[in-house]
Amino acid sequence: MTPTKSGAFYMPAEFSHHKATVIIFPERPGSWGYGAKPAQKVFAELIRFIAEDEDVYVIVSDVTERAAKELLQGISNITFLNIPSDDSWARDVAPTFVTDGRSLKGIDWRFNAWGGEYDGLYAHWEKDDALAGRFCELAGFERIDAHPFVLEGGSVHSDGEGTLMVTESCLLSKGRNPGLSKAEIEKKLCDYLGAKKVLWLPRGIYNDETNEHVDNVCAFIAPAEVVLAWTDDEEDEQYPLSKACLDYLESVTDARGRKITVHKLPIPDVPVRITGHDLAGYTFEEGEDERTVGERLAASYVNFYFTNRSVMLPQFGGDNKESDERAVRIMKSLCKDRRIVPIDAREIIIGGGNIHCITQQIPAVENGEV
Repeated sequence: MTPTKSGAFYMPAEFSHHKATVIIFPERPGSWGYGAKPAQKVFAELIRFIAEDEDVYVIVSDVTERAAKELLQGISNITFLNIPSDDSWARDVAPTFVTDGRSLKGIDWRFNAWGGEYDGLYAHWEKDDALAGRFCELAGFERIDAHPFVLEGGSVHSDGEGTLMVTESCLLSKGRNPGLSKAEIEKKLCDYLGAKKVLWLPRGIYNDETNEHVDNVCAFIAPAEVVLAWTDDEEDEQYPLSKACLDYLESVTDARGRKITVHKLPIPDVPVRITGHDLAGYTFEEGEDERTVGERLAASYVNFYFTNRSVMLPQFGGDNKESDERAVRIMKSLCKDRRIVPIDAREIIIGGGNIHCITQQIPAVENGEV
């Protein structure tokens, strides 16, 4: 199927109403240590909170199905789907959904493990690339085949009113679509996602191995209103990246000509790093990006997830108790109509991403049946 050039179909904002959320239960030994048991408990806790607000599709494998059903027993509005995957980043490998207000379609982008043979994070990604199409088939959604265009869901944010937000560091990386110009990439985004304008933030979060996805550095919380990962410490590696984004956002308008209101959401005061205990739990396969003790992880509170009534907000614990509490206060002040649900997300960040990275929303439709 060709892109929706008429603009009738568009990508709603995440803060708008959802039909459901998609999550892939974790198992990959090189991402989730100690047999993925600690991560599975955190995923289950997150799913339970999300399920209080909306339906959840939980993607399992032959390996994880039993554990998932045991940890999630008693929750009625969960649908389990057995689909093979290479890892658990539903934001990047599940479909990106668009709607015309009456029906939904799932976009199946090409996935190449965040850079393919150039700088991808693992050697084999065939299962992940096939997951979106298989999900649409099993869940009953019409599929838009966007191959061979490479895109991950975490690399784009929508305000639902014609504006998309991306980072240059990711979408212009040599491992994505090197044969396309910036203008050609922008046209693809607008055609597929029904957008009128793309905001190109220059950078993302320091040491973000996705080539700096936008969902880790900046997110829409309302039309023409964003939160931006920030630090006041000019010696921190993150400072020039966030400052470049702030300068850019203050210089542009959205698709409707509105100036962007920017709220600063500070990163953890103490960098979150891989410990010896963390490293001992991993089993890396050949060709997979490996971790090292002391490695700084791309921890950011911007990697939260909106549900229909709540905000699932990462917390990192340890020396970042004050940082965690500050993030909760800020989000409470900005999202007064939602409950803020703090989630102990250290077991997720040591896998490489965070709450937004492991979730993908299916928007609700205004009229009609899906």
